[in-house]
Amino acid sequence: MKREFAPERLDVAGFAAAAATLNAADPVPNYMRLVAELADPAASAVVHWEATGEERPGADGKAAPWLHLEAEAIVPLTCQRCLAPVDTELVVDRWFRFVADEATAEAEDDEADEDLLVISRDFDLHTLIEDELLMEIPVMPVHDVCPKPVRLSSSDDDFNAAEEAKPNPFAVLGALRSRKPEEGK
Repeated sequence: MKREFAPERLDVAGFAAAAATLNAADPVPNYMRLVAELADPAASAVVHWEATGEERPGADGKAAPWLHLEAEAIVPLTCQRCLAPVDTELVVDRWFRFVADEATAEAEDDEADEDLLVISRDFDLHTLIEDELLMEIPVMPVHDVCPKPVRLSSSDDDFNAAEEAKPNPFAVLGALRSRKPEEGK
């Protein structure tokens, strides 16, 4: 009998012991924090993901649960050059090792190449997928070549008019210098 696992309440230890795999193609609107980052929240993007569990011997000789997560999505972000939507590929390929508690995770984190998470019987895999995709969003998404020419001006006509109306501070100093000293001082 094959055991069923639910990504919303994943028994991590059982998933790893069974060397199970889960995969799906979820609509991006299922990931609300990711939707908040999109240039077009109504876009019909899809998150394709696969999670595989396995047990590996730990430092103490006991089996430790591991999870391999692969996820990808092409989402519309805002180009930071032209401010138009730019389709951006987000790709996750990461290993996670599960430990007993936060203290253990914190103690082993600096020396571990993999990411460490606290084991749980009701781990939310969708939250992990969303977290990892959010971390893949580039700081400055841009088109290779923007669809419209980018206006490279930092000011407009009102700004220029305001600059022209300001008196030149050096002209004011020059006027003070050219005054004749007042008599009696």
